[in-house]
Amino acid sequence: MRNYRYFIMGMIVFMVVVNYVDRGAIAYAQKDIIAAFGFDAASWGAVLGYFGYGYMVGALFGGALADRKGPKFVWILAGLAWSVFEIATAYAGEIGLALFGGSALAGFAVFRILFGLAEGPTFSTINRTMANWAAPKERGFAVALGLLGTPLGALLTAPVAVALLSITNWKMMFVILGVIGIIWVIIWAKVFTNLPEDHPKVSKEELAEIRSKADLLENEKTVGAADPNVKWYHFFRNPTLVFNTIGYFSFQYVNFLLLTWTPKYLQDVFNFQLSALWYLGMIPWVGACFTVLLGGKISDALRRKTGNLRIARSGLAVVSLFLTAICFLLIPVVDSIVAVMALMAIGNAFNFLPNSVYWSVIIDTEPDRAGTFGGVTHFFTNIATIVAPTLTGFLVANYGYTSMFTAAVVAVVVGMLAMLFVKPGHNPSNTKTAN
Repeated sequence: MRNYRYFIMGMIVFMVVVNYVDRGAIAYAQKDIIAAFGFDAASWGAVLGYFGYGYMVGALFGGALADRKGPKFVWILAGLAWSVFEIATAYAGEIGLALFGGSALAGFAVFRILFGLAEGPTFSTINRTMANWAAPKERGFAVALGLLGTPLGALLTAPVAVALLSITNWKMMFVILGVIGIIWVIIWAKVFTNLPEDHPKVSKEELAEIRSKADLLENEKTVGAADPNVKWYHFFRNPTLVFNTIGYFSFQYVNFLLLTWTPKYLQDVFNFQLSALWYLGMIPWVGACFTVLLGGKISDALRRKTGNLRIARSGLAVVSLFLTAICFLLIPVVDSIVAVMALMAIGNAFNFLPNSVYWSVIIDTEPDRAGTFGGVTHFFTNIATIVAPTLTGFLVANYGYTSMFTAAVVAVVVGMLAMLFVKPGHNPSNTKTAN
């Protein structure tokens, strides 16, 4: 293949789709699971939030492991583990009743945390993979392509989950999804290597393009020998990486809020049945599938035209988050389902426009620690995977669904303000990371 790296990126897209369907399918089984184990709104919010506890830890250690052992090792280990725990989720309630003091909630807590732990390394390992396989001039788009699986997986979660629930039961749905993940791991082990230099299908011409320094900006770096003096905790000495993490948190809050609570919101507020959720659950993600790629292209184009990474990365994020906040601010004041779904879709499309930015900033700033610093970033970002569903359960139970969208607006505004302080690239203000 002339551009084998694009095949690798395509395989990553498929993997992220599987990853997201696996984590989001439980939201569509909520009616059956709640009926089986008697969970209330707050308990169900906790079930959805348990995933995040494991996810945070997996992200932190997965990125560092990808830098040390290579991304291939992490892909295989994590893929097998999350697939096994996805299958085990089918029996979590019964195991909790039998082994954890008669508590089905405790059973779901254990297996959702383990499942999150296994899925945690995904995006920091993608970042390490893209740092190894993508040319500097295409980093924004390459990262965006890897992240395409996020909205695409979220979009496909609704029809896949509803289809499986229609032809079988919720337990078998988890089993089928887990088996699909295992099949992906087997194929990936045969087609991927840690570096393009090690792959027989990567030509000398393609390798030269990947490693070319011809288009580097003054403050950009390529992958090389990692500086042993740069440790994981140097992340906290770099204001750009810290503020970038806060910006990414706001993205993840909106992302996980929609992924976990949209089905129940539509059923409770607009009285939709499961048969209608297969298409309604897709609507908030349609635009995001396009803007996640468009954002990577726009970011790379701004980099090329302005020669300024701050405009290309931070500026794009600030504008996009502002527009996201406006859309979610308007949702509680409209009454029709058409207006609500339109604002959700548009707001989420703007939210995903700078998705690649948060990861590109890490590669721009410290490419040789893209996995480690990506893992630290993802660890703190994924506090949102706990806060969004758990806080929403509390807010909905006490203040109704309007408060769900108000909280989202607050999170997005905080992220927008943080991105004003992000200065990507190897800047003098960031050299403290090497001290």
